[in-house]
Amino acid sequence: MASAVRVDAAAAATDELLAACHRLVPQLSSSSAPLTMAQLREIVDSPATVVFVARDGAALGGTILGVLTLAVFRIPTGVRAWIEDVVVDGGARGRGVGEALNRAALDEARRRGAKTVDLTSRPSREEANRLYRRIGFAPRDTNVYRFEL
Repeated sequence: MASAVRVDAAAAATDELLAACHRLVPQLSSSSAPLTMAQLREIVDSPATVVFVARDGAALGGTILGVLTLAVFRIPTGVRAWIEDVVVDGGARGRGVGEALNRAALDEARRRGAKTVDLTSRPSREEANRLYRRIGFAPRDTNVYRFEL
């Protein structure tokens, strides 16, 4: 039986959160440089971003199982939100961690007045793509472009 998962917004950049990012982010991207404490602090302290942390809820201060970053910003057409860098530890997948993280982010985006919440996911991440569709995300008929700086 799956254990409970607790999701909270990170209130501060801590050594524990940084260590979790060092463990989790490589499971999402092998090309990303390790996050520094200063960078983590900048993300957590920004009013435009919220870092959600999923923990094993079986014990107080349970192990960090996954993280998600929500970016919320105003543009001329309204308040928008993006979900970025969703990563759940490989050993915790299938336990509802990704769903709990995404639902917390959607609730926060709604609370902040966002009209839409977007995310991208590689087609190879089949389980993640099934999750996104199941909780209500719909594929968009659009092209995604990137300009490397």
